Amino acid sequence: MFELDNFIKTIGYAGIFAIVFAESGLLLGVFLPGDSLLFTAGFLASQGFFEITTLCFITFIAAVLGDNVGYHFGKKAGPRIFKKEESLFFNPKNIDRSRSFYEKHGGKTIIIARFLPVIRTFAPIIAGVGKMQYRRFLIFNLSGAFLWAVGVTLLGYFLGKSIPNIDRYLLPIVVIIITISIAPTLFHLVKDQERRADIIGKIKKIKKTK
Repeated sequence: MFELDNFIKTIGYAGIFAIVFAESGLLLGVFLPGDSLLFTAGFLASQGFFEITTLCFITFIAAVLGDNVGYHFGKKAGPRIFKKEESLFFNPKNIDRSRSFYEKHGGKTIIIARFLPVIRTFAPIIAGVGKMQYRRFLIFNLSGAFLWAVGVTLLGYFLGKSIPNIDRYLLPIVVIIITISIAPTLFHLVKDQERRADIIGKIKKIKKTK
């Protein structure tokens, strides 16, 4: 069984920085455990494995830089992104969903998306494609990075400090965090008939190949 806490201990500060950076603006970030990683790292800091100030600083910087890379990539690539073919790390529908989310919520999408897996990876790219004014993007970027990267890390840290023997409940807590983070995405999948039909179609294709 995969143990996230041991994994984080192994990768250290550099690995945490790399994962947060990648999930904040690189296409492969959709596969990475951002929320649970931040919370668990914060918990480990409460147990003395990391220094909390250093941890909050590197996660904040990684989140800000990751979004900046995504923004400038989107601004440079522009409409070509929407014509990119589907691959292991890229699904055009994720771009479409993120664009719809961005059109609905505007600039504050950069903040809201921090707490939504997949959307948080593509939101800065969409902002770049839409040529959001960089100064405005940066304000949302800094705010979102602080609330997400620092906030979730500190949540893990203070719970670790406040609740005796919380390490016994770490796995259930992480599962709850993952469930809460993916719930909005699952809700939209169930609600959207087209997406639901697409998923069912893919499942049927997999069954046929077996």
